[in-house]
Amino acid sequence: MKNIAILTGGDSEERVISLKSGQVVRDHLPKDRYRSFLIDIQKADWRDLESGIQVDKNDFSLTIQGDKIHFDCAFAALHGAPLEDGKMQGYLEMLGIPYTCCDGYVSALTMNKHNTKAQMAQYGSVPMARSVLVRKGEKVDFERFVSLGLPLFVKPNTHGSSFGVSKVKTADALPAAIEEALKFDNEAVVESFLPGREFSNGVLRVAGEIVVLPVTEIIPETEFFDFAAKYEGKSKEITPAELSAELTRQCQERSRFLYEALKCRSVVRFDFILVGDIFNFLEANTIPGISPASIVPQQARAHGWELGDFFSLLIEEALR
Repeated sequence: MKNIAILTGGDSEERVISLKSGQVVRDHLPKDRYRSFLIDIQKADWRDLESGIQVDKNDFSLTIQGDKIHFDCAFAALHGAPLEDGKMQGYLEMLGIPYTCCDGYVSALTMNKHNTKAQMAQYGSVPMARSVLVRKGEKVDFERFVSLGLPLFVKPNTHGSSFGVSKVKTADALPAAIEEALKFDNEAVVESFLPGREFSNGVLRVAGEIVVLPVTEIIPETEFFDFAAKYEGKSKEITPAELSAELTRQCQERSRFLYEALKCRSVVRFDFILVGDIFNFLEANTIPGISPASIVPQQARAHGWELGDFFSLLIEEALR
């Protein structure tokens, strides 16, 4: 029986989502194979949610009723800081504890939307929306955005779950949108609007081999795939997406290329906008949503895995 620390909680606005994700993992992990603990990470306070007992950070262990518990693997169910941004991975590596997400460098890179796009631009083969980076405190030259056209998307550079994201239709609305994004981050990305359909595709390794999951089309009831669309049922997702065999192949090949080029591990979800017959890369999600209604679990089921099987595969790959 392996001891699994399900990392949840966190320090960002995504904490509420992480707590739900962690519970989903605990509910579905096969109990005959894994003994799991929900470990709430909140700044320097790390504790087992069930018992309230604090984690010994010297060796990442729990002592419950005299029983000292060491963990065989850490399951990544913490969206945002301090895991999805790469801060915790070095600590786990120093202790020799495997974990089910990308390493610290890749996590930090992909959390930064601007830097990820800059990294991909060197290949010249990944279509993306044009964008401009804005830093908190700097004088904003709004003329820089004119060439991007309208409408525009404004989003925090290193934040997820669509917090602080705005769709801007007029130049007058841009300052307020940038101000809103900078409430969540020290940097904001102003990005050109791509008129098209939105798709998402998960990729993982199983026994060392890359597996690209079925593609999902996202049809939000809201104007774009915002927080309400993601977490309040205000969107429709179609898995597998209703695409031609050629477009499905293009999306899956692009996802595989991004996974390898970014040196990803575990499961990563890539988001795209299909403009005409070209998939434009939006962003990478190294700890994607894992509620039963989330996109990657939908894709896992379409591939033939139930959630318990899927989560087990992630743990066994980390242990491998």
